[in-house]
Amino acid sequence: MQAIGIDIGTTTISAVVLDTEKEQVLKAVTLQSESFIETENDWERIQDVSIIIKKAKGVLDELLAEYPEAASIGLTGQMHGILYTDAEGAALSPLYTWQDKRGDLPLSEGKTVVEEAAEAGAVVASGFGLTTHTYQCRNHLVPEKAAWLCTIPDYLGMVLTGRKTPLLHVSMAASLGFYDAKKKCFKTEILEKLGADSSLLPEITGDVAELGTYQGRPVTAALGDNQASFIGSVGTKENTVLLNMGTGGQISVLSDQYFEAPGIEARPLIGDKFILVGASICGGRSYAILEKFFRDYCAAAGIEAKPQYDVMAKLAAMPTAEDTMQVSTAFKGTRYNPNLRGGITNLSEDNFTPQDLVSGVLTGMARELFDMYEIIRKGTGITAEALIASGNGVRRNERLQQIFEEMFQAGLTLAKYQEEAACGAAISSQF
Repeated sequence: MQAIGIDIGTTTISAVVLDTEKEQVLKAVTLQSESFIETENDWERIQDVSIIIKKAKGVLDELLAEYPEAASIGLTGQMHGILYTDAEGAALSPLYTWQDKRGDLPLSEGKTVVEEAAEAGAVVASGFGLTTHTYQCRNHLVPEKAAWLCTIPDYLGMVLTGRKTPLLHVSMAASLGFYDAKKKCFKTEILEKLGADSSLLPEITGDVAELGTYQGRPVTAALGDNQASFIGSVGTKENTVLLNMGTGGQISVLSDQYFEAPGIEARPLIGDKFILVGASICGGRSYAILEKFFRDYCAAAGIEAKPQYDVMAKLAAMPTAEDTMQVSTAFKGTRYNPNLRGGITNLSEDNFTPQDLVSGVLTGMARELFDMYEIIRKGTGITAEALIASGNGVRRNERLQQIFEEMFQAGLTLAKYQEEAACGAAISSQF
């Protein structure tokens, strides 16, 4: 049985044709979305919806032409972000991405949406769709003819099937924030108290429901990329920790029990199962920030400013000082403390070296996720008997893989599929 999965990421659009019986990727395609819109606001991170949809639909058409036996289409993509549609199902706004920071801007009353939400009993972060929506409502920025809000993969599903109204899988709905995972509904009372228009909230389904068809194939409701990656990488294995390093970083583990703590979310999966998730904002980008530091030095020294990743890999393999420097990679804070910043401590004459700095950044990236795991372990008793790693940030970095194994005291294997989320979406389309 062949299935197609499409993953709309932050910077790329990926699609796969998967033979679900042989567990074999027949073809994988990745495009740069190149859809970010330049603005004058450094806190604003928005994307052009039309560009994303055109590219996603284009790659799907090509795959269907090449693999006419593909029987179903599954969707996934970046969570948290939202766009607005009109009553006919047409987009009215850009995509306000998960990186958008308007939820941390002071409102006219002096407090931010995140702060007001906390006082009202909802723990949310800037970038969550309904945090963004609340800010838009309070500042009268919602498009006049807006009838619904949804995520970008959900909107792709609407375009493909001709739906006028969005239908969100619970995994996507929960990612918008202001969601009660126990009761499986939005916290509309709190939203309305904060001045958000709850009439624009979409319909929710707990199943991987069929949205409609495209070229005769059923198209199913989009899963959150975290949930899709988990299905594509771990399946339903217990006591197995999924570590992802991409633009951000994430740790995920399957749980039969609902558990949340500061920095840890219980995200709905399928049925009554959850994945407990912790997320770092920079994640693999921390390593890119360090690479830019070295590249800028080369430019200043009159050396060709070419990518430094190969040199950094050599440095990472070199011995480091016994008394190591400690690096925090919270360059942009955390989801629940955006004002926090990274830092370097325990510097000495012996450890202030390029190789120690590379090792320190890699360890800091891993430490952010390990600290989240410790919260989960202490709160639930779930242990890391095995590690599965996904995302290019860890796939391409053997030293980071070693650090994870040493830190978690567990063996690490790379996820079977490189396009984990797209493969998980393809698998889910046949549930």
